[in-house]
Amino acid sequence: MAFGFVVEKFALFIKQMSLILGKANIGNALPPSHGYSAIVGIFLVGLGAIMSVLAFIRYKKIERQIDEDIYKPSLILDILLTISILAIGLFLVIYLIHSI
Repeated sequence: MAFGFVVEKFALFIKQMSLILGKANIGNALPPSHGYSAIVGIFLVGLGAIMSVLAFIRYKKIERQIDEDIYKPSLILDILLTISILAIGLFLVIYLIHSI
């Protein structure tokens, strides 16, 4: 969720850096933002909220399984989580490369 907030504010940082580095004239208006940072940031904050709820549900399920001595790890869930984090990471790398 915090990472989503940072991404959402990234467009402002890029605009400020372009002013500091002299790529934008102070007298001219800044180019209009496409709002991609806001969309990606809001998506990541929402995803973080959903993941925290799902993590709590999984925690309670595993806690019950451990108490009943029937715990079996879920390889599929671990693989899906890894793939989703990798996909989001790749998307953000591509996004950051295009925003430079």
